[in-house]
Amino acid sequence: MAGRARIVKRGAKPGPVRRALRLGLFQLRFLARVPAHAAVNESVNAAHASGFRSAAPFINAVLRRATREPEYDPAALVEDPLERIAVETSHPPWLIRRWAEAFGPEEAASFARANNDSAPASFRVNTFKADPEALVEELRAAGLTVSASSVAPGGWRVEGGADASALLRRLAAEGRVYMQDEASQLVAHVVGARGGERVLDACAAPGSKTTHVAALAGGGSLVVAGDLHDHRLRVVGEACARLCARGVSLVALNAEAALPFADGAFERVLVDAPCTGTGTLRHNPEIRWRLSRESFGGLAALQSRILAEAARVVRRGGRLVYSTCSVEREENDEVVAAFLDSHPNFKQVEAAPAPAALLLPNGAARTWPHRDDVDGFYVAALEKQQAVGSGQ
Repeated sequence: MAGRARIVKRGAKPGPVRRALRLGLFQLRFLARVPAHAAVNESVNAAHASGFRSAAPFINAVLRRATREPEYDPAALVEDPLERIAVETSHPPWLIRRWAEAFGPEEAASFARANNDSAPASFRVNTFKADPEALVEELRAAGLTVSASSVAPGGWRVEGGADASALLRRLAAEGRVYMQDEASQLVAHVVGARGGERVLDACAAPGSKTTHVAALAGGGSLVVAGDLHDHRLRVVGEACARLCARGVSLVALNAEAALPFADGAFERVLVDAPCTGTGTLRHNPEIRWRLSRESFGGLAALQSRILAEAARVVRRGGRLVYSTCSVEREENDEVVAAFLDSHPNFKQVEAAPAPAALLLPNGAARTWPHRDDVDGFYVAALEKQQAVGSGQ
């Protein structure tokens, strides 16, 4: 890109050298308390430590030039408007182009910029171990600013700097709160499990939605948490133990193949499907560089298989909820539309209690970082009718 060629005019460099340069440039640009000479020296030492002593003069020269051009804008000379957004926001150009085609250039630019913002600290109170009203008052008494979520009922966001972080870490370790993005919290509310119902969370790890569903369902419910890998199920079990979540059973299963349950075994089924995670870039910025153009088609096929198998175990009159933390149409709207075409005994209903501002014309809920200051999520609620045509 133009910005990189401005300073580095040689060919590709080994990974440790690139990382040393990035470390130094980040410190020079964004860490005002780090002296320039210290930032340069640290990157040179990093090259030494990684076995690339011969690159030290090169790193030293590049970073010293960068100190002489502190106001240089790497996007200033980029003519293509979408590539300029990619440079300004540090996203792969192909990903910006993809979003521009799907949502329009302005929406893509706003989304990409929001991906570089810090996400607010948000949590829910674990009602198995704490009273929500009393815990919120405890936080406010400690001098923290706590406000109710406008996205998820019972969700909260908190401000207070280092003091807030330390206190929330302690409360989370005690199991009294669960740190969870507000859009993620909304999913369990859409599932809407009630006491005495049987609920399947088909893709349960790490357990955030499983434990939330169990808390909202109350006593007498059975929540089956399924996952393909034993080590991921252990994480779910640890979350259940920490939160004292009752009525949860762990089952190793392959959600895209034959679920080990009878037809119509559950009143509520949640498919929080494996996805690209493009809605969570504020929390996981590395995802943007790990994705490829081929990532989307394969995941959409997997999501469709999981959703179709999950439909089999929903009882008539029951609810199937499909959610992802992706903003991609292939993983969301198109998966649900294809499912409804092939399952005429299901109909889409409003993803209540999502606020009206988040609802799409078909009733699904969609959130955005730049619009709603939460992760990008998609949640669709599908209800099983009396048997019509094919399907269970």
